[in-house]
Amino acid sequence: MASDVPMSPELEQVDGEIQDIFRALQNGFQKMDKIKDSNRQSKQLEDLTGKMRECKRLIKEFDRILKEEEKKNPPDVNKQLNDKKQFMIKELNSYVTLRKTYQSSLGNKRIELFDTGNDQVAEDTPVQMASEMSNQELISAGRKQMDQTDQAIERSKMVVAQTVEVGAQTAATLTQQTEQMKRIGNELDSVHFSLKKASQMVKEIGRQVATDKCIMAFLFLIVCGVIAIIVVKIVNPHNKSIRDIPGLAPPAMNRKLLSIDPFGGL
Repeated sequence: MASDVPMSPELEQVDGEIQDIFRALQNGFQKMDKIKDSNRQSKQLEDLTGKMRECKRLIKEFDRILKEEEKKNPPDVNKQLNDKKQFMIKELNSYVTLRKTYQSSLGNKRIELFDTGNDQVAEDTPVQMASEMSNQELISAGRKQMDQTDQAIERSKMVVAQTVEVGAQTAATLTQQTEQMKRIGNELDSVHFSLKKASQMVKEIGRQVATDKCIMAFLFLIVCGVIAIIVVKIVNPHNKSIRDIPGLAPPAMNRKLLSIDPFGGL
C-alpha cells in the first residue's frame, strides 16, 4: 500500500501505531514456528491476540478520524485514505485467519478476539472498497450513515435537554435554599435582639429587687428601734438617757394637790 497518502498529524499517528502492531504480529507469528513447547505457543498466541484487539481498536479510531476530516479533504484524498483503511482491515483479517490456524493446531480452547464472537473485522467496518461499490450502494451507505448521525444528534439533544432541565431544577432549589437561609438569619437576629432585651430587663429587675430589699431592711430596722425605745420607756420611764419619742406624750408627773382651807382664817 502506498505510504505517500496525505494525512493529518492525528491520522499519521494512528497509522504509525497500526503499522507497528502489524510488524509485531509478523515477527510474532514467525516466532511461533520456532517455539516447541505448546504452553509457550499458547502464551505467544494470547499475546498476539491482544495485539490484534488493539489493532482493531486503532482501525476504528482511524475510521472515526477519517469521517471527521472527510469534508476537509478532496475526494481523491478521501478515496486513497479509504483504500488504505480497507487494506489495513484485510491485513488484520489475514492475521486473524493465521491465528485460527495455529489455534486449531494447538487444540487449545478458542481465544475470543471480539466481544461479538466473530473474528472478522468486517462486522464493524465494511471490507468492501468504495471503488468496488455501485452508485446505489454508495447512496444507500451514505443515507444509512446520515440516519445514524441524525439518531446520534437526537440522542445528544435529549441529553442536553435533560441536562438543562436538571440544571434549572438545581438552580431553583438553590434559590429556595438561599432565601430560606436569609429568613433563618433574620430570625436568628430577632432572637438575639430579644435575648439581649430580656437580659437587660432581668438586670433592671434584679437591681429593683435589691433596692426594695435594702429599703425593707432599713424600714424593719427603724421599726425595731422604735419598738425597742417604746419598750424601754414603758419599763423604765425615769431613764433620762432616752429621749422622748416625738408624738408620744411624756409619762404623768406625781403632783401634790394643795388643799386650801376656805375656813382657815376664820
